[in-house]
Amino acid sequence: MNYYVAKNNQRINLLDIPTLDIELFRAQLALTNLRPLAYFGADWGNDIKIFCALADDEKGEILVSSSLINKSNKEYESITKDNHHYHMFERELYEQFGILPKGHPWLKPVRKNLDSYEFFEMEGEQTHQVAVGPIHAGVIEPGHFRFLCQGEKVYNLEIMLGYQHRGVEDLMVKNPSNSLVESICGDSVVAYNMAYSQIMEELTNTKITTKAKLIRRIALEMERAAIHIGDMGAILGDIAYMMGKDVYAVTRTLVINTMLEISGSRFARGLIETGGVNFDIDNNMSQKITHVLEGVKKTVDKMTKTALKSATVASRFEKTGVVSLETAQELNLTGMIARSCGLEVDSRFDFCDEFYKDFKKTPFRATNDAYSRFKIRYVETIDSIKFINELLKKLENYKDEEILVDVKTDLIPNSFVVSIVESWRGELVHVATTNEEGKLSRYKIKDPSFNNWWGLSMALRGNGISDFPLCNKGFDLSYCGFDL
Repeated sequence: MNYYVAKNNQRINLLDIPTLDIELFRAQLALTNLRPLAYFGADWGNDIKIFCALADDEKGEILVSSSLINKSNKEYESITKDNHHYHMFERELYEQFGILPKGHPWLKPVRKNLDSYEFFEMEGEQTHQVAVGPIHAGVIEPGHFRFLCQGEKVYNLEIMLGYQHRGVEDLMVKNPSNSLVESICGDSVVAYNMAYSQIMEELTNTKITTKAKLIRRIALEMERAAIHIGDMGAILGDIAYMMGKDVYAVTRTLVINTMLEISGSRFARGLIETGGVNFDIDNNMSQKITHVLEGVKKTVDKMTKTALKSATVASRFEKTGVVSLETAQELNLTGMIARSCGLEVDSRFDFCDEFYKDFKKTPFRATNDAYSRFKIRYVETIDSIKFINELLKKLENYKDEEILVDVKTDLIPNSFVVSIVESWRGELVHVATTNEEGKLSRYKIKDPSFNNWWGLSMALRGNGISDFPLCNKGFDLSYCGFDL
């Protein structure tokens, strides 16, 4: 068999992963319908080892294989020519290890782009370019957007990132910690910390309590609800519907202030620790969460229905920034952006998380546009509140359990672990390997923004340049989660 089949958060022996000839490795990835979760290189002495982890969403399995490329001949025929899912992965591999995917249609820098970057060009009457960033008004992070336009119509949007590339993956190998990982992407603290902790617990054979697992998921859903509510307000602000902007801003604050009461941080920094969690949710806190979220649900429900009845809102949302289902599939979009295009991927359910298996998501009819990206946030916020209430009920059955257990310091040698967490943006993937001495040898992170930035480019095609703020906020992608 050409793959090792594993589950989410399952440690496998590094030596059991099949190592294929590069031509066979390339051929099987080019032809498969399974989407890549991770595709990356690792230093292997005289060689570079390429690992690929594929998602079998129907079976809830992860298929892992690898190949070796000698450092003296670092090239192979590009997979992207036959399977566009590898478009960004091969560019990143080339940038990090110099492995040339021959024939790649768009071999440009991913992060190390500051010295030279050739933008796409277009000629014709009345064509012009509009450059925005990397420095923006307000407090948003740096990114450069290059619009190719004819008049006001956008023919192409090219996005250049990498302005705050910090070498996070190397830092994670040298000095891994919960405090480091939760600082990588400030609006996804719970998701990042949860993925890292699950990897380290698997590498140390640490079994945490059910109570700790439940508290983590309660925090994860609170993070999802809080950011979605804030984004709904920001989206309405971009179309000057200021009442909605202000109402959602106040309502989001209620959620994050509740996180503050739980953990001492509005973004749940310090809540999750390898071995469990640092803060309990007792009966009084559980009742407080339920009460606050009941009010939040009523406000979000009323404000959303009011906003969507507005002709002004509808005219700005509907048919703006359309991304087809076919495009979403081809680009391997993930998370709520994929779901807003009708592509139903959700790692909470696809990878059989035991605490979600009995939950039923609200059916969603995607319209593939700005309206759909706004509405999906509303639906997922209401679902998150429902899930939190169910998780709190389950928590009552484990009130006498510990919230934090001791963790061994030694990591199991020659190990490979994939941890997938459905962050509010989508599928967050962390992968770790250890060497024969039991030391971390590679730590790979794939934020959902890695998949979805190209979706934003597609959303702008054929739209007016004035639609960019609405589309950009509808995607709300991470700069720091991408730059790493």
